[in-house]
This record gives sequence, C-alpha cells and structure tokens, in this order.
Amino acid sequence: MKAIRFPENFALGAASAATQIDGDCRESNWYDWYLKGRIKDNSNPDIATDHRGHLEEDTRLMDEMGIRHYRFGLEWARLEPREGEFSEEELQKVRQEITLLRQNGIEVLLTLHHFSNPMWFERQGGFLHPRAVERYLAMVEYAVRGLGDLVSEYVTVNEPNVYAFCGYLGGGFPPGEFNPLHALRIMKVLGECHRRAYRLIHTIHAEMGWPEPKVGFAAHMRVFTPYSARNLWHRLACRISEYLFQTRINKTYLLGKEGPYADFLGLNYYARTATSGLGDGTLPGVAVNDLGWEIYPDGIVECCRKLHALLPQLPIYITENGTADNHDSFRRRYLYEHLKALTESGLPVTRYYHWCFVDNFEWLEGFTARFGLIHFDPVTHRRTVKKSGEFYARMIAEHGITEQMAREAAGEEYHYG
Repeated sequence: MKAIRFPENFALGAASAATQIDGDCRESNWYDWYLKGRIKDNSNPDIATDHRGHLEEDTRLMDEMGIRHYRFGLEWARLEPREGEFSEEELQKVRQEITLLRQNGIEVLLTLHHFSNPMWFERQGGFLHPRAVERYLAMVEYAVRGLGDLVSEYVTVNEPNVYAFCGYLGGGFPPGEFNPLHALRIMKVLGECHRRAYRLIHTIHAEMGWPEPKVGFAAHMRVFTPYSARNLWHRLACRISEYLFQTRINKTYLLGKEGPYADFLGLNYYARTATSGLGDGTLPGVAVNDLGWEIYPDGIVECCRKLHALLPQLPIYITENGTADNHDSFRRRYLYEHLKALTESGLPVTRYYHWCFVDNFEWLEGFTARFGLIHFDPVTHRRTVKKSGEFYARMIAEHGITEQMAREAAGEEYHYG
C-alpha cells in the first residue's frame, strides 16, 4: 500500500439521484412501488433523506469536504406531474439548488433520467409506448431550456441496461415484468432517447448562445467471468451475457450510425459477475460487500479500457463507484484500491463521482444498504461524516493518498464469500 498522486486534471466528486434523496414526490413509479410493499425495509421514497429539507446543510458538508463536482438528477414526476403540464415551481426549485451549489464552488453534472418515471407515463407503458421518445424529449427540452444557463454537463439516461433488466427480467424494479422482448425493446428505445437528446441539448445550447455542453450517458458495466473456466456453457454464457448486457448497448448508444453521441464516456462500476447461466453469480472465497457483490478493483480499469477503445479521444468520467458497507469498516480500503487502479492505468480518467454522498434510499434495499460517505439517521435525519468521508476529504485536500492514509486503508478487512 503506497502513496498515490492523482493526475493534475483529475477531480473527485459525489453522485446522487433525485428519487433516492429528495423526498416530496408521490407521483412517481417508485412511490407507487413503495405503496405496493416492494421496499425491503419499507422506507418511504416520499421522505428519502429529506435532501430538500436539508439542502443548505448538505451543500455545506460538500463544500467543507472540498467536493467541487456533484452529479444529481431531475425528478421527472415533479417536473411534469401531468402529461404536457410542466411545473415552473419545480424548475425554480432546481435552479435554486444549482445556484446554491455554484455559489459554493460546486459544478453540476445533471442527470435527466435515473430510473424514475411519472405515474402518467408509467400507466401508458413507460418506454414501451410508441410515443415514449417524444415524451422523454419534451421533458429534456423543457429542462435544458430552463437550466442550461446554469448547467453545461448532462447525463441523458442512467444505466439503461439495469433499468431494462431489473424492470423487465425479474429484477424487482417497477413495473415488475418478466418479458425478455420488452427488456430488449426498452434498451433500444432508451438508445434512441440518448442519441436524440444528445443532438437536442447541443442544438439548444448553440441556439441560446450558451457554452458548448458536454453530454453523455452513464453506462453500467461489469467484468464478466465464467464461474468455471473449464465449463463450456459457463464460458459461452459469459460471452452472451456481456454482449447483451453492455457491449451492444455501448456501441449503439455511443456510435450509432452517425455518431459519436458523447462528449465524455460515463462509467458506473461496482462489481464482477461470475456466470454459470444468464444471471448474476459470485466466485467462492472472494471479497464481497454487504450486498454480496464481489469487490474487484481491477475491474474498473478493464471496463474503462473497453469504453476507451470505442472513443479513445474522449475523457472518461467515473459517474458512479462505491460500495455497500453498512458499518464503514472497509470503504477506505475500497476507495484506495479503486483509485490506485485508475491512477496507474494511464487512461484519460478525469472525473470520479463517489456513490454516494449521504446514505440514501437505495431502491429495493431502502436503507438496508449504505453506500454513503455521510451517515444518515432515518428517524432524526441527522447527518454524520463517516471516517471514510473524512478520508475522502483528505484525498481531495492532498490531491492523492499519502503513505499514512494508505496504511490506514490497508488496516481494514473485507468480508469474504
């Protein structure tokens, strides 16, 4: 465990999603999912972390930690609570939040869609509806025209493969279908959403005379390995899974027929998957987090290299990386090992957004899986900086990791499956 110096143009930030932190939204499919009893600890997304009630406190904590890049998202259900009726009040609330962040020296990477839909859209079939792309683009246009003077970096869609697989292949996300054809259709439609939003955002910024934007999508990628290298079916399933889950998506979303459709390469990375069929698995005896996901730091570089090979001229943003560590017992080690791998890779990684800032409403897991640098008490809503949060702030201040910090990280122990 040695000291690390980050590259000069490398910056650490934090990431979040509106549904997971904001509260105050009963018109989304995730609030409906909560009412149906589908959240593990029955935590309520209409409260989440009550971020909107603690906006100044959360911003102050970010500023005190030295975070200068923050990825956060819009809640479509608040922005367009009824089809075709956009909320000026909601737009102004978002503008106020972005303004507060900027006043504290924090720049925004704005996510336009992060798993959550308004119920009017969900009832129509969501992204399976014939006019779904038009409806998504109408929301994008309203948001960009209303916020583009404050924002110049955008994520069009977050993890389209996770959205499709979890919602339409039994992963427990709404609408809770099991229909492989629908899953494939969703991924295709979201690709059109991304490509057309990419062009639309650039057009609006040019038309308004605003700075040229940087637009991308957040690709969820994993390293796939056969559960048994000797088993022919495991090796074949590995190749099929990787192609269907990420290879095909990355190529069509980023390149299309008239690409490129990105100004940066966004990567969400968490784990390695061991395949014995078309599903998730974990090798025996490996380090795992509190959700049983393998901790595999070299994988973040493997995934970066695959994206880099598609568009080598673009910078790479790690739009999400983090781990479920409920007792904050190994997160410093996790951070050290992943950032060491990135720093030594020689790849053009310029941004790292930790998932997440404050422990949040982690979709189906509720608050049973804690990814935050800041501890959140669901009863009192109190925020407390964890030792990993202090470590993160020191990394920012040092622009790297000192030998002493490396020794602290080395002293932490992983769980092993």
